Amino acid sequence: MVKVGIIGATGYAGGELVRLVSQHKKLEIGFLDSRSYASMEYSKIYPNLKGIIDDKCVSINLDENLDDIDVFFTALPHGLSQQPVKEILGKGKKVIDLSADFRLKNVDTYEQWYDTKHEAEDILDEAVYGLSEIYSAEISKTQLVANPGCYPTSALLPLYPLLKEKLIDNDIIIIDSKSGVSGAGRSVRDANLFSQCNENFRAYGIGTHRHTSEIEQELSIAAGKRVMAQFTPHLAPMTRGILSTIYTMNNKGVRTKDIRDTLEYYYNDQQFVRIMKEGEYPQTKAVYGSNYCDIGFRIDERTGTIIIVSAIDNLVKGAAGQAIQNMNLMFGFDVGEGLQQPPIWP
Repeated sequence: MVKVGIIGATGYAGGELVRLVSQHKKLEIGFLDSRSYASMEYSKIYPNLKGIIDDKCVSINLDENLDDIDVFFTALPHGLSQQPVKEILGKGKKVIDLSADFRLKNVDTYEQWYDTKHEAEDILDEAVYGLSEIYSAEISKTQLVANPGCYPTSALLPLYPLLKEKLIDNDIIIIDSKSGVSGAGRSVRDANLFSQCNENFRAYGIGTHRHTSEIEQELSIAAGKRVMAQFTPHLAPMTRGILSTIYTMNNKGVRTKDIRDTLEYYYNDQQFVRIMKEGEYPQTKAVYGSNYCDIGFRIDERTGTIIIVSAIDNLVKGAAGQAIQNMNLMFGFDVGEGLQQPPIWP
């Protein structure tokens, strides 16, 4: 059995990690770290896990002897993962970081978008960007995975193959994304109160959302040249899910078959990416609670626009599920181990 330590176990992403670890046949929990809930039974925080995970939270000290822990998940806010990850790597252990601290390869870009000084620049080169379906070979060999953000996962999985195979231009890429409220985390914010989210729908972070830098980094790698994207996120009155609608001009006369053949070439052997049939389009409810990413598309011949739609569960494929998928790759397990649960409907 592989023993797991989760740092920041009581946020929403941490809660999903614990739930998924509890279903994994080859994992056992070593510790559940939480500063805020130290000494409290985990099932008091997440009552859905009562009788399943009854461990108490601890406030872990990385100076302690943690030789029995095989892999660490760090599920902390950006800026707080850098030193713990550095210490864990120093112990020769594997780590999967769910924050943004190791996703961006350029320190200046990180500090500009996150307004935070990077204190672990010396280990940035060791991090592999954990987009599981694209970088599986690299992930299987690394000690440090930078788990992607939820919005970037929903945009990159459909766009990466099309840019890589030069089917679309990078002149205009518009990513219009809608997320459930759980994407904002457990912290209490006025804008996330039920009375302000229910029966409401709003855009935020227009032209300034931090995930823009992550999306552009990976799209530029795919295209082999600088790519800029217009990314606008929206908060939708639902608990989970991300639906991204992506627009790009069909300047190359691409046919429906070209897009389908490319997506199927990249993802036919990937069990968590589902390409929709012609005339079918993703919806958040169809991936709820699962590690799937559904992708559909249409070429609008009237306007010359390629329209791509993707859907994920922001807490699973957009966070904890992808982290487990990456851990499976790192340890040579079946990539779907612990992630086989189907979506919940309705």
